[in-house]
Amino acid sequence: MAHELPLLAACLSVAIIASDLYARRVPNGWLLAALGLGVLMLAISWLRGGTGPWPGLTALTGLVIGLLAMLPLYMFGWMGAGDVKFFAVLGFLLGARALLPVWIIASLLAGMQATAILLSRQRLWPLPGMATAQHRLATSALGRHISKVRKGRNGLPYAAWLGVGALATVAAPALARW
Repeated sequence: MAHELPLLAACLSVAIIASDLYARRVPNGWLLAALGLGVLMLAISWLRGGTGPWPGLTALTGLVIGLLAMLPLYMFGWMGAGDVKFFAVLGFLLGARALLPVWIIASLLAGMQATAILLSRQRLWPLPGMATAQHRLATSALGRHISKVRKGRNGLPYAAWLGVGALATVAAPALARW
């Protein structure tokens, strides 16, 4: 597989992390651009010296596995469509073997975030000044702007956590060698 694909996955992940944290959005255009660029990189790599079958078959396998693994979670309403599409694109760029560590890392981080939110809402984990800080943010110009940009989209930024998992997998490729 082209050595540039993990770099492309890392760049896409940074952009998706920022977008999901800020606006709770995973832009389709970014995903399509990454897929198109990935296909182009694979084709160029193969044309330059490919001796075996086209490496795009491995990438397509990762895409299909990523899509099929997360699609039921979307169908049950537990995950957004952008999260599913991003996971599929990561499967294309990083390969099917990288999907398990990416998913485990993302799920652990999202679980920790959800636990912290639930504990703070039940006042079981009182953080000094948390209510005041939340109120200040919500009523500030930045808080109002973020609320406007999110257009009512709530929930955990799971795509951001998938991006963190992808960055960890790119930084430590041994995670995907199971």
